[in-house]
Amino acid sequence: MKLSFCTDSLGHLPFEQMLDKLLELGVYGVEMTTGGWSGAPHLRTDELLASKAKRQQVLQALESRGMQIAALNVSGNPLDPGQRHKSDTDKALQLAGEFGVKKIVMMSGLPPASPNDTIPNWITYTVSWPPTLKNCLDYQWNEVAIPYWLGLVARAKECGVEKFALENFSSMLVWNPETLFRLRDAVGPTVGLNLDPSHLLWMGADPIAAARALGPAIHHVHGKDVRLERGLVAINGLLETKPVEDVANRAWNYVAVGCGQDLQWWKEFFSVVRMMGYNDWVSLEMEDLTMSVEAGVTSSIAALQQTISQ
Repeated sequence: MKLSFCTDSLGHLPFEQMLDKLLELGVYGVEMTTGGWSGAPHLRTDELLASKAKRQQVLQALESRGMQIAALNVSGNPLDPGQRHKSDTDKALQLAGEFGVKKIVMMSGLPPASPNDTIPNWITYTVSWPPTLKNCLDYQWNEVAIPYWLGLVARAKECGVEKFALENFSSMLVWNPETLFRLRDAVGPTVGLNLDPSHLLWMGADPIAAARALGPAIHHVHGKDVRLERGLVAINGLLETKPVEDVANRAWNYVAVGCGQDLQWWKEFFSVVRMMGYNDWVSLEMEDLTMSVEAGVTSSIAALQQTISQ
């Protein structure tokens, strides 16, 4: 495995300064954000699609440092009719084709619960009550998500993209291995999971068991940790609606790698992921708001360098 970096965490640095910072830390891969919920601080997709010279400047900056694009990231909700994310996804595919990038990291999307709704609806409660929820979930999958993804897989082949890695994020139709396989069985093996252990942990799942179940459906891995906060989970459970900035009062928080699970846990996680056949990029996604960006990035990279299976 090789260590890469999801670039938004250093979005305050200009592109080449960001690359130099990563090089100092021993990171040679970048997962570049292109749109969706990201402001895409380092890549201007429209400008790059319009200019071969600007695309060559990006590639030259990477090649001169011995660095590579691990994937393009366009994480958002392409099934939300109120967002521009469907267009962003199509542009990310075009840009991947121009750069020769074979992997897109994104999310499955979440549509409204009926043709008359305007707000996406994450149905995680039993569909037995109220019974109308089953019809809503069937609509989301069969009438919106699967047709969209069949078309997106076909478009990816036209652009030379070989893999979609869908993050198991909350408020998405694909949020765990079971839902990933529902989509994968419908649209084919181009779709796999971006295995992010942090989300599975706060949902109460075991990422190591999930890796075993996924096998070749692991298309990408995020090195991202979470901490279930002592005492608070026992009182209110794992469902949390407070803003991520309210770290002192949340039941769980995203934290630097090693500040949630210890390094022995991370060694086992990566060992099992490698054992199941994945031997590609592991991207640090640093979203710890309990410390400075500099401290979070530095300590997370040190932890990942000690634990990923080389």
